[in-house]
Amino acid sequence: MANETFPLSGQDEYDLGVDFNISHHHHGDGHSPHPHVHDAESLQRIVNRLSRIEGHVRGIKTMVQESRPCPDVLVQIAAVRGALSRVARIILDEHLTECISRAAKEGNIEVEIEELKAALDRFLP
Repeated sequence: MANETFPLSGQDEYDLGVDFNISHHHHGDGHSPHPHVHDAESLQRIVNRLSRIEGHVRGIKTMVQESRPCPDVLVQIAAVRGALSRVARIILDEHLTECISRAAKEGNIEVEIEELKAALDRFLP
């Protein structure tokens, strides 16, 4: 692992090569007025990004265990924070383009906006 590097930026696109079914899920509280439907390929891209971040975090843990220089560890932590921010932005964008627009068509826009505001209150510093 000593030679392993964790670039600040890298290839963010994934070639899936696999066909997935449409996924349905509800908001975390289970009280959403409608199921959320997302493109399975989009969901898989997000899962792939999160898996990559998970591996990066394990790499940082190894760096700490190996007593690697603190500045090197901090740079890698910054890379993970950036990657998480990009995933959050993708999720927010998809929520706005898919879920909010669907709720508007179905007449549930007020509920969706309130749920989004509550999530943003917890998400943003």
